[in-house]
Amino acid sequence: YPSEFLIQKITEDNQIPGHLRVSMSLQYVAGLKGNVLVEFFHGNIAEVENEELRHLMWSSVLFYKTPNVEVMACVLLSTKAIYFLLDDTFNHADEHQSADFWDRENSDCENNSFHLSCCLVLKLNDLQSVNVGLFDQYFRITGQSADHIVTCLTRDSYNTHAFMQQLMAVLSLLARTPSPEPIDKDFYSEFGSKNTGKMEDYELIHSSRVKFIYPNEEEIGDLAFLVAEKMDDFNRLQSLHILLYVLAFQVNPVEGSAQNTSPLQPKTLILTSSDLFLFDEDYISYPLPEFAKEPPKREKYQLADGRRIRDLDRVLMGYQTYPQALTFVFDDVQNQNLMQNLALNHFGD
Repeated sequence: YPSEFLIQKITEDNQIPGHLRVSMSLQYVAGLKGNVLVEFFHGNIAEVENEELRHLMWSSVLFYKTPNVEVMACVLLSTKAIYFLLDDTFNHADEHQSADFWDRENSDCENNSFHLSCCLVLKLNDLQSVNVGLFDQYFRITGQSADHIVTCLTRDSYNTHAFMQQLMAVLSLLARTPSPEPIDKDFYSEFGSKNTGKMEDYELIHSSRVKFIYPNEEEIGDLAFLVAEKMDDFNRLQSLHILLYVLAFQVNPVEGSAQNTSPLQPKTLILTSSDLFLFDEDYISYPLPEFAKEPPKREKYQLADGRRIRDLDRVLMGYQTYPQALTFVFDDVQNQNLMQNLALNHFGD
């Protein structure tokens, strides 16, 4: 261990997305290749001597306790745990929220001349469920407590699929006690559970007893209903089809508005046959974890902007490599009835 093929695969995956900025510490990790990268994992990250590194992925992550802070992370999957090697700027991103998130009592980072970054460890034995987002744009990993709920915003179905495959393969190696025999339910409990009126998500229970939960068709229907609600046109709900759902970034048009404000603002882009929408989506709070005592403070989808396709004047495409930059230029006015009102006022009676 490890095989040449695995070393080559991990080395190829060890690339930071070019459109996201990271600190010097994570740039150092991204510069490691081949056996040096594996030795770095065993010498600085791994908690058990005999665990094997199986997969590496760069992704933006969100934590349940800090849902408004998206931070870049190097996600390392081994045969024992999932490690989230975090950008060291996360400590200063939201001090009042992250202060109780990290246990710094035994930390001597102030005395070190070189402190790499924080690392969150989620042991595979503590893993309970994995929720895959719409069209495999992101996935949420749920452990035993609020400290161990993490969403990886891959914004790429290929990366999500590759991680799911590796995670299922590693979980198959775990030796867990078998599930207890099912208890025969009486008539009333069986009858009541089948008539909740709500279709459950598609759920795959792995042999390790970890649940892999995928969205069902109703979620797209609920999203179409929400879009129709924002359009104030419920009559077109039957003919309304969501053509595209993608997690993207909106370039912040205000230059120098704040020093800590990133020029890239995470948005959910939804395209229908008649409109283009940008939503602020909560990727971490839904569906509610079992221990949640109250609903989240904000709705899952909040409309940020919406424009009619017929007002689209032109689309400008950048020439850089993936991810591609698109500029939508709309020829519209704030008040759609403005010209009509002007005509009436001008001509009087």
